[in-house]
Amino acid sequence: MLNTLSGRFLILTTVFVMLAEVLIFVPSISRFRQDYLSDRLQRAQIASLALLADDMIDSALEKELLENAGVYNVVLRRDEMRQLVLSSPIPRPISGTFDLRDAGSVTLIRDALTRLVTPGNDIIRVIGAPVRDAGLLIEITMETAPLREEMIEYGLSILVVSAVISVLTAVLLFVAVRMVLVKPIKGVIGYMQRYAAAPEDARGIITPSAGVIELREAEEALQKLQTELTHALKQRERLAQLGSAVAKISHDLRNILTSAQLFTDRIEMSEDPTVRRLAPKLVNSITRAVSLCEGTLAFGRAEEPAPTFGRTCLSEIVDDVAESEALVASDVAVEILNAVPHPTVIRCDKEQIFRVIMNLVRNARQAIIATGQKGQITVSLQEDDNAWWIEVADTGPGLPKKAQDNLFTPFQGGARKGGSGLGLAIAAELIRGHGGQVILDKTGPEGTVFKICLPKGDGAI
Repeated sequence: MLNTLSGRFLILTTVFVMLAEVLIFVPSISRFRQDYLSDRLQRAQIASLALLADDMIDSALEKELLENAGVYNVVLRRDEMRQLVLSSPIPRPISGTFDLRDAGSVTLIRDALTRLVTPGNDIIRVIGAPVRDAGLLIEITMETAPLREEMIEYGLSILVVSAVISVLTAVLLFVAVRMVLVKPIKGVIGYMQRYAAAPEDARGIITPSAGVIELREAEEALQKLQTELTHALKQRERLAQLGSAVAKISHDLRNILTSAQLFTDRIEMSEDPTVRRLAPKLVNSITRAVSLCEGTLAFGRAEEPAPTFGRTCLSEIVDDVAESEALVASDVAVEILNAVPHPTVIRCDKEQIFRVIMNLVRNARQAIIATGQKGQITVSLQEDDNAWWIEVADTGPGLPKKAQDNLFTPFQGGARKGGSGLGLAIAAELIRGHGGQVILDKTGPEGTVFKICLPKGDGAI
């Protein structure tokens, strides 16, 4: 009970209301004391006026007047003359004097609290202004025990009323919190538990219905999260199924290509000059196809083989990419320029860098072909003390917004219709294996520029 939200609200409300009542109690008890003393002054003034009306009052009547007023002596100052109007023997010396005419709030509160906590029956002198300006001042002497008793009785009544108000307020707030906050929160928790048990069931997605703005915002945020998570889980399931299918296909294709490699060995022995010229390119293409199948199988296992570093001439890799792309027939002329200085040697995995540049160049070429206009792709290289920077720039139409938002995300970052987006994802992963990164430098109607950063590291040459 105490660990629940409504239970803690109940306790806090009771504490705060009691604290507020205590803050009210202090000035209230001070006001009660002031009223009590003023009442004694007023009674004493009435008794003194009775004596002034008849100077021949006997001692028994005087004593009765003082007892009714609850005082021992009454001094009245009229016309600059101080006069002891009523008097009787004082049993003890006067312990203090209190002037109500000029007393401030702090003084009154201090005196009231002091009297409340001070036991005993002292004799005090009280000075005040007469009612209706019947003189300059009136002064009385009185006992404090009756005053303290009535102050305690009044204070207890205030505390009892405060306790009743606190409990009633706390109970009402407890009920209100349960209805307005706890019940909707439990509903949100129920949706979360139901969704966690079956995330694929769309019925578990919450429908915002809270009237409280903050709870409504929480429900809307939860609805968005559940919706996105459901889509992500479905996408993950589809990717898992697709990955399994691709792995099986790649496995069989690799076996077929391995057999094709055996036939190319015989083709290289041909005496035909054309065959002898094209055979090495065919061998290289089949070798790369086998490597790609093996890489696809590794990607399906959520891993990419570690790069095998060596000293490689980047210009030759770019020439191989350009020659491979030149074999692909197209009605649109796309020129691939190799602007890498020859011979520039970099430290990398030759086959993986070939795949990275091939993916970037092929994506750029397909984007240019889609426009139906001639275009140009330029591969260049810059370097600094820490890294080589390979730049692939094209004159294509630029990447669409969706491709930019999902760049390097498999099956989502495709820039053309029907594209899988695997090319950039694989390229980014391969470069990360080199300790570098693939960066989209700029894109727009004037073209797109990708930069590949390859750190030189300790093996720089």
